[in-house]
Amino acid sequence: MIFTVIIPDDIANFDDLHRTKGRERVYRKKSTSAMDEDTSHQEGQEGTELRDKEETDETQTSLPVDMCYSYEELHSKPFITPESDIPENLLVFSHSFGYDCGRRANLQLLDERTLVFIAGQLLILLDVCTKQQRYMRSCSGGGIGSIGVSNRKEYLVVAEKGRKPTLIVYKYPSLQAYRILRDGTQRAFSSVNFNSDGSLLASLGSAPDYMLTVWNWRQEEVMLRCKAISQEVYKVSFSPYNPGLLTSSGSGHIKFWKMASTFTGLKLEGLIGHFGKTAATDIEGYIELPDGKVVSGSNWGNLLLWDGNAIKVELCSKGGQCCHAGVVQPFALEDGQLMTFGADGMIRGWDFETIDAADSSSENSRFEMEPMNEMVVGRHVCLFSIVKSSQPDSTIWYAQDTNGAIWKVDLSFTYTTPDPECLFSFHAGAINGLDVSKKSHLMATTALDRSVRVFDFLAKTELTCNRFTQGGTALHWAPPMVNQTGSLLVTGFEDGVVRLLELYDPSGLQIVTRHNVEAQLRLKQAFKPHNAPITTVAYECNGAILATGSSDSTVFFFTVGEKYEPIGFVCVPGPVQVLEWSPHSHHENSLLILCLSGHVVEVQCPDPKTQQTGKSYQLLELPRRTFRFKSIKSRIRREEEIARRQALKEKRKKEREENEITDEEEEEEEEEEALPRIYIPDPPSPLYWGFYSKPGQFWLSMGGYDSGFLYHCKFSENQDENSEKCLVEPFDFLAIQNADGDPIRSVTFSSNRQLMFCGMHSGSIRVYPLDPDDHALTSMQPYWELSIHDSNYGYLRHICCSHDDQFVLTAGDDGNIFSFSLLPDEELQKERQKKKAKVPSPRVGLENEVLAKDIDDPAAYSIETAKQKLEKDRRRREADKTIFAKRKRLAAFQNKFKILLNENLNLPGHNQLTPLELLLDQRFEDQAESEKITRLNEVQYQMSWQEEHSHLSLKKLQDWFIGSSQSKIVTVFAIRTDHRVSTYHIPSLSSTRLQQQSSSSNSGVNETALAECQKSTDQPEKDSSETDEDDAPPTPVSRAGVQVADRQVERLQKAAEKAEQARAKIAKRKQEWDKLYAEKPHKDCEDPRDVQAICEAKERIGDLKLKTDKNFTVPKHLRMSANRKKVEMINLEDNIREKQTEMNREILALRDFKLLLLSKLGTQAKQFQRIQNHLPSQLHCCPPPPPTVRLEEVPEKSLQCTRAILERYRVLREQRLKDAELEDQESGTSVVDELEKEIELLEEMENESGSSPEETAGEEEELNDEELQNMKQDALLDMRDFLLEQMKILVDQFDKEHLMCLEKVQMLDWKLKLGNLRQLTLYQELLLLKEVDKSEKTLQDKLDKRLKEEDDLMSELEKYRKALELKRKDIAKRQEKEKANTAAFHALLGDDNNFEEYLTKVYKKKIKRAKKKEQGSEEEDEDSNDDFDDYENWDDDDDDDWDALDGDGAVEECPPGCDPKLFDDVLELRERRLDLEELLAEEKKNAEQLEKECDALVKKMKSVKISLKAAEDDLEEVNREKQQKMNQLEVVVPLRLHQIEIDISAQVPSDLSPALVLTRMELQRLQERVNELEVEKLQQTEVYRQARQQHIRLIKERKDMSNEIQSLEKLCHQLMMTRFGREVDMEVLQTLCVNKTVAEMKQEKILRDIANAKDIQQWDRKVEKARETLMGMTRSNSERLLCLNSLFEQKKELELKLYSRQKKIGKHLQACSRRADRGQIWSLQELVRKQSEQIERLSKEISGLGPTGGHMLPSGHAHLPPLPPRSTPTVHKCTRIRGKFKPGIKEEDTTESETND
Repeated sequence: MIFTVIIPDDIANFDDLHRTKGRERVYRKKSTSAMDEDTSHQEGQEGTELRDKEETDETQTSLPVDMCYSYEELHSKPFITPESDIPENLLVFSHSFGYDCGRRANLQLLDERTLVFIAGQLLILLDVCTKQQRYMRSCSGGGIGSIGVSNRKEYLVVAEKGRKPTLIVYKYPSLQAYRILRDGTQRAFSSVNFNSDGSLLASLGSAPDYMLTVWNWRQEEVMLRCKAISQEVYKVSFSPYNPGLLTSSGSGHIKFWKMASTFTGLKLEGLIGHFGKTAATDIEGYIELPDGKVVSGSNWGNLLLWDGNAIKVELCSKGGQCCHAGVVQPFALEDGQLMTFGADGMIRGWDFETIDAADSSSENSRFEMEPMNEMVVGRHVCLFSIVKSSQPDSTIWYAQDTNGAIWKVDLSFTYTTPDPECLFSFHAGAINGLDVSKKSHLMATTALDRSVRVFDFLAKTELTCNRFTQGGTALHWAPPMVNQTGSLLVTGFEDGVVRLLELYDPSGLQIVTRHNVEAQLRLKQAFKPHNAPITTVAYECNGAILATGSSDSTVFFFTVGEKYEPIGFVCVPGPVQVLEWSPHSHHENSLLILCLSGHVVEVQCPDPKTQQTGKSYQLLELPRRTFRFKSIKSRIRREEEIARRQALKEKRKKEREENEITDEEEEEEEEEEALPRIYIPDPPSPLYWGFYSKPGQFWLSMGGYDSGFLYHCKFSENQDENSEKCLVEPFDFLAIQNADGDPIRSVTFSSNRQLMFCGMHSGSIRVYPLDPDDHALTSMQPYWELSIHDSNYGYLRHICCSHDDQFVLTAGDDGNIFSFSLLPDEELQKERQKKKAKVPSPRVGLENEVLAKDIDDPAAYSIETAKQKLEKDRRRREADKTIFAKRKRLAAFQNKFKILLNENLNLPGHNQLTPLELLLDQRFEDQAESEKITRLNEVQYQMSWQEEHSHLSLKKLQDWFIGSSQSKIVTVFAIRTDHRVSTYHIPSLSSTRLQQQSSSSNSGVNETALAECQKSTDQPEKDSSETDEDDAPPTPVSRAGVQVADRQVERLQKAAEKAEQARAKIAKRKQEWDKLYAEKPHKDCEDPRDVQAICEAKERIGDLKLKTDKNFTVPKHLRMSANRKKVEMINLEDNIREKQTEMNREILALRDFKLLLLSKLGTQAKQFQRIQNHLPSQLHCCPPPPPTVRLEEVPEKSLQCTRAILERYRVLREQRLKDAELEDQESGTSVVDELEKEIELLEEMENESGSSPEETAGEEEELNDEELQNMKQDALLDMRDFLLEQMKILVDQFDKEHLMCLEKVQMLDWKLKLGNLRQLTLYQELLLLKEVDKSEKTLQDKLDKRLKEEDDLMSELEKYRKALELKRKDIAKRQEKEKANTAAFHALLGDDNNFEEYLTKVYKKKIKRAKKKEQGSEEEDEDSNDDFDDYENWDDDDDDDWDALDGDGAVEECPPGCDPKLFDDVLELRERRLDLEELLAEEKKNAEQLEKECDALVKKMKSVKISLKAAEDDLEEVNREKQQKMNQLEVVVPLRLHQIEIDISAQVPSDLSPALVLTRMELQRLQERVNELEVEKLQQTEVYRQARQQHIRLIKERKDMSNEIQSLEKLCHQLMMTRFGREVDMEVLQTLCVNKTVAEMKQEKILRDIANAKDIQQWDRKVEKARETLMGMTRSNSERLLCLNSLFEQKKELELKLYSRQKKIGKHLQACSRRADRGQIWSLQELVRKQSEQIERLSKEISGLGPTGGHMLPSGHAHLPPLPPRSTPTVHKCTRIRGKFKPGIKEEDTTESETND
């Protein structure tokens, strides 16, 4: 992954940014691939954070330049259990013997002689010259993730691992902790890098956050931060040429970054690299070029040149070879060369200018070039990283080798350049075996790198190293009781071989060695007890037996001596993990076998004196006990939880007793949570280590779920066959502090067992002080722990103490080996004065001994396998001997019986025994026969499977060799000539071809069925449009009781018939017009004949360019794919096979004819011989030589095997076994050869002997024929000549047919050769097509995807358009209904209506209506709110003018004099109009939404079409490239010289490559076609001229017809206006007829008018009576009024009198009353004002709560008046109560009625 960052000018130390402004990286637009979308989403979500520089300057002060931290306070220290007396320096680190060579970038250079690398929890500074080491511990205690060095070698940054790890910057060479950077990642750092001037630092975190951080490290500040990507990242670095660019690489991706200035500050913007057509790869390394490009490596060995965020070209060697074998990394740009190294151990230099200008060709994206220089670092070298010397102009580099070495290379590439030098060599990978000498300070290790190394850990040096063919997996140093000198090593290897190695000092040999070495290893013995890797070896406590364990679940025992001899082996239930012999304190000598699967097996020590003489080495009778671990961790946790809860309950109970809480309060306590369930892990946890505690008892350390405890276990007393399957729980356990998830992987004890050393899974070492003889580990509580190996993968599987307990050695899976000292400093210095350990001296006479034979073949037999094979061979030999002895004895009995028979025959007749007397008693024979049958049945039953197997094998062989006539070549020879003709060898079809043929036959049926199914499913569904119930036409109401007269009915029927005829005529005319319009072509339509002709012309013309043209476009129907080419090859092969099969039939028929002919010739030859016998000798003539049948003509006879041949083969094989002792295979081969020779001799003898016995007998009978004897000599001569002539004719006929067949074969050979050449061409084309098939398939899939998207969009667009069309139709219907509603309103008003203006305003008034609510409960809410709304919306103005209806708050009232029913109908029509308007608005809104959807789909369709066009162009380009590659293939066309004719000259040119090869017929056809094209051109010109004239004539006629149509339309308009007064639809007028319903309604109207007239007369009479009554009442009222007037006058007089009196009395009270009235008036006015304000405030609040913010007035409700100051005249109002109109209610009654409602 690659990141590039651009930093603006406002950051310090970036003054040269403007110089690189023109070279900024061009960032392309982001792709829409899945990976880019994911990355873009992460970048958009997370973004990058920048601390504001101004705020930082204000709030923080810069750190002092000379400020440093104390390293002693920072570095991690051992953990010691609190309150324990364990010293902190219990173990003192001594030396590191390993190197984590598999870690990325684990080699840095601090100065010219100091290398630095990570080793577990340590940072090692290695002096190249003196090989001295300095150490720095990790500060976090979790390990070190990565290291980096600044360009000036002034600062060293150490990236820690752990929780919230830190970055620590050290000064060099003082190594003071200068700066600490925190919160850079969550778990670990994977890469760190300084920029060119060292002012900035970039860090990359590993999982789970993968955080990229840019630091201003001098101030310990985070400048920029961003998540890099969601997968593993390997490396990050600044660009050396542009300080604002960052690059990074990782797993399957590459990414580019820049620092962009935004309105919020600086932000990191990253672009992921697009691999395009190149396969995605992990990018381990890269290098930035000066112009902004980047060169990165790949997994397959080629270089990738990145321009922007895309691959410009892939660089490879000439011929398409990879730049390196395996992973390649570019690392430097020096002297015009781009330097690269690879996993193949090569360093190459490539021309930079060529790379910079490289561009891919049109054929592929690769650019081929050759390296300028190259260097082979070494054999079996895999380079992983490389650093340059710090000296200026130096060419020295130091390389990291993943095979465990550090190399020094000189890359000057001159004649004086020295060879690469291996400075240091270590183990590569995990350490699989470690042990120490019991006599000296020596240590031996082994690993899978196939090496065994011996170290002097006192002198801190490596003594010797031996390499083998397989990797080492186990190692054990023999104890002194086995080897007194301590020179014997037992090593196990991954192929199951155990090697005994002797260590000795070569200086003690009597011969002089060439190399001055301190120690050497010599192979003493090698044996292979196992077929899988050796996991552990162990010597018995007395040293008499060696036990080896393997992952093949076996343990092998050997006797110890000068030569180790096998005793036997035992099988165990799982892979062996640890072998532990019982100590001397146990009364029984037994071996404890710990299996990885959790099984523990104890076997008794086998007797070394007992040698296994059986069939196998397996010790089945060896006593054993088995234990299988059962997990108890969940039960332990459960018991702890129960104890905790019990203690908590006791505590609460005690508190309650103290506080005197009652029992009722106890019941209120919450219920307890469920206890942890019992859990048994599946699969079971692995067993890592174990050791004896007491006889029959042992401790186990488990991994996985069961870690965190040591389990004390013992074998059960009842041991049976099922003991291996039964789970047994430990009887005791010991909790290990802080070890849950960190199990113990290895355990060792000091010699006095006072210290227990534990190697942990996390790579740390623990030391437990123990009491003497504490086998129960009761004192195992306090401990000392130090993290030393890598915490992620440095499992500490090996830990040992030296023989004197002065040193502790550890080895982990991270490849590191550490030594610690247990001595105080004073004693340690004394011990170091010894300088080095003592190497054992060689044995006497060692130099004269022959080297032991090693086992180099990994497939060699193991000891048990070899014995099984020997036993099998022995049993086979014994069986053969037994059979031979029985056969020999039987043959002796047979010979003896024959002698007795001969003697019996020689006796006189009366003394001879009869055959019946020679027979035994029949009962013996019957008994023997029954026994034979019984045994035969038993043998047949036992051999039934083998017999069936043999039969099947024989059948397969017969089918292979004999069953197919195509497998043997039959050669037919001519009789008189040497001509021969042979059949063709036709290979059988492969299984894949047969499967393809069967699948193709089945696929036809499947495709047919699928097509039918597809056809049935693709039928369009019928469109159904639902109509609203409101829109449905009203059903006609039957009018019962209204009948039409008979004459009127007749008239109606005639009118209906006339209208029906008119409708039929109109429909017929409409069909004719429709047919005519259907035949009318579209405006842009062309003649179908012309379209067809154009299509044919296009197909014929095609692409006029040759296929060799670069711009040639391959037609779609001619595009070739790998599958089509495969089909073409198969068809050609089938054609060839068919021709060969047909010719084979003819040749076989010729062979059969020859055999028939030979039989006829044989008969004639016999007759000729008989005639010769009857002729005198002087008349004899030589008969023609008889033709013979050769073996090549009947090859099937050679494969026919008879019983006699098999018997002869058996006899020959037995003789050969007797004669010589050869191997079975060799003897069988020689016997077969001899048998074949004998068969050939027998066949020759049969041919020479002539006829069979039957034929000889027949011949003798014919020779005795008297007719031949009686014939005359002339007749015999004529007969003889006739026979000779017949024989000659037959032979000539056969030779003639043979010659004809030979000519056919030769012609077919010529055609087959052409077919083979064609096959070769097709195969080359197939290979080429397969190369591009993947990319073409990808593009085709992309094109298909785009086509599918286009089809989906088209169908969706069509669906939306149909919906829009339906919606528009609905809108039109609504509009028509609205028009009909308006027409109904105008019809309701009628003409000359006095209230038309007012009612029109009422009808057109726009009121704000509440949304329709659900029925039911919401109706009550509406009714309850009506009064309040009416009160709030009441108009304060008392003006009764009708113009008040224009306001929103006007009261709708029926004006005086207006019909209330009419007013109600108007309101009802208005409600309907409003409903229609709402529906119409909703429909329009939906239509607008559909139009927007259609527009969006159209836009999307355009983009899809653009991408479709791009995909088609890409596919076309690929096809063009494919065609160009296919054009480069050479096609062989055999031509004779006389067949070549050159048109341009009479002489054949020397170079025919530019010539176009055509047949003569094709050339003639082309020449004739030229003439035909000229004639066709003239014809087409004439057709065009005639068509143009016709076109002009048609235009003129169309213009005349348009004028005539206009004049007729004008005349029609005038006639309509004259007759009807307006334009009418004539079709409608013609179809009008008297409607029966209308007639019935008219009849009903007449009847109603008559009835209404009668009612009017009755009402007139009633009115007259009422007028008379009114006149009487008026008179009486007048009288009463006169009386009332007089009373008023009297009242007035009394009032005047009363007033005069009161005037006198109330002068004083008048002033007071006036003031009181004024106060009351003011209070009332104030009350009215407050109520008005309250009403206004409530009205605003209601309007704010409305749906549109306006005032809403429910229709049909009148306003309630707010306390009117004066009475108002009574008017009629129209009030709606629950949706019903009630006109004519008075004002004072309105409130009452509404209240009642």
